[in-house]
Amino acid sequence: MGRVGPRRRGNLLSQGQRINEALVVDRGLGEGSFAEVYRVRHQFLGWQALKLFRNMASREEASDMMEEARILSTLGHPNIIRVFDAGTVQTAAGRRGYITMEYVAGGSLEQLIETHGGAVPVALVLAVLRQAAEGLAVAHERAHPIVHRDLSLANVLVSYDETGLLAKVSDFGLAKETDPLTMAASAQGTVAYMPPEVLRQGGGYSCAGDVWALGTIAFLLLTNHFPYDGGDPVRSFSLERFHRPLLPPSAFNDEVGPELDRLVGDMLRVDPSERTGCAREVARRASALSTPTGPPAPGTAPEPSPARPAPAAEAERAALDLVRMSREPGRLAEAAEGLAALIDEHPGLGAHHRARLTTWRRGVVM
Repeated sequence: MGRVGPRRRGNLLSQGQRINEALVVDRGLGEGSFAEVYRVRHQFLGWQALKLFRNMASREEASDMMEEARILSTLGHPNIIRVFDAGTVQTAAGRRGYITMEYVAGGSLEQLIETHGGAVPVALVLAVLRQAAEGLAVAHERAHPIVHRDLSLANVLVSYDETGLLAKVSDFGLAKETDPLTMAASAQGTVAYMPPEVLRQGGGYSCAGDVWALGTIAFLLLTNHFPYDGGDPVRSFSLERFHRPLLPPSAFNDEVGPELDRLVGDMLRVDPSERTGCAREVARRASALSTPTGPPAPGTAPEPSPARPAPAAEAERAALDLVRMSREPGRLAEAAEGLAALIDEHPGLGAHHRARLTTWRRGVVM
């Protein structure tokens, strides 16, 4: 939750501090320009994330800051972070506003890239792309569409369960309903993910702008490079870069096929009128790339013996057994060692379980 800043300014809340009758602060998770994020324990609901706003000088500012809670409370979807509560608490700097929301143990897409040492496996990128697009589609398809305006690696969180990777769009602090006449909201967000039309004209941010930012995220996950980056650090984020043709992700990553190249390229078209501007369409195309085309024709592949599952299925079953073990008191370290050995023996498991292993070794159960 939230963007981790380059330096810490000192926490406004302390470990063990009680927020209300049910909530107690556990530890800090990170901080950004406007807020600090903490892990808190709810007496009945378990772990939650608490976003604490640094400043709240007036009633109008408080209303603006709490807009995120209002927006999130109207966007119920598995791929959007859930909000639980909003209120104020006494801090070291005076009374400040907070929002409590869903806690996601796996971290952000920044940690996913770090875990994989650069380019993320294509299957995981497609899962992130599809799920994040499905979450955005819920916001974009309202009568007055809500645009996020600040999508980045830091603002998409990931976790894992028995079904695989779960992506959740977070940090709707800059989200805003579009003007019903222009279908655009004021320009905000992180420069590296901003669409050309916003950077060039300073104009409104549209649903197509969110799609551009999501395309930037997909390109980064697949290549560990920003799109339209010619390698010159001085010109990497200048407007001149948009005059260069976009190198497809496959130019950096041999595992990327032509259909995924086309999808990401369509999301990153410089002219918004030519861009895939619909998050629902992005989700549909990503889903089609993620879905097997069908079972092999008879005689083209051997059938696994009913008495002995195929090795990959057997390994996945063993991994799920270790997931169950990790949730038993005192057995997390044992489960981590078992999963590490299993990934070494079956490298294909790494795509789904390496991030889980990293969090286990940090003492976090997902």
